[in-house]
Amino acid sequence: MKKFFFVIILFILSLNIVHANEDLKNKIYKNIRCIVCQGQSIYESNSDFAIDLKKLISKKLDNGENEKQIYEFLISRYGEWIVYNPRFNFNSLSLWLLPFIIFMIGGFLIFRLNNNKKK
Repeated sequence: MKKFFFVIILFILSLNIVHANEDLKNKIYKNIRCIVCQGQSIYESNSDFAIDLKKLISKKLDNGENEKQIYEFLISRYGEWIVYNPRFNFNSLSLWLLPFIIFMIGGFLIFRLNNNKKK
């Protein structure tokens, strides 16, 4: 009887591990951009590229690689554009700060020109 419960517990735990692995796969699939289908993730795409990339990601997960290692491999191979959530770097910082800087310079120029007209 104890062996029966032990087998059931092992079966339930293995199902939970498989389910967690599928969730991780789907999370990665949704964060990887399909190069063939503009604007779609490989999760949504049925292109040959997406199918091959899904197989590659599954194989890497089965070999014990983690999410970060998979992203690093894909970024090194296809560039930063392949992921929907790119890493934070100087280029992305400048992209976010540039409109603010332009707005501040424009406001300063308008204020300065307005003061010169009043004199």
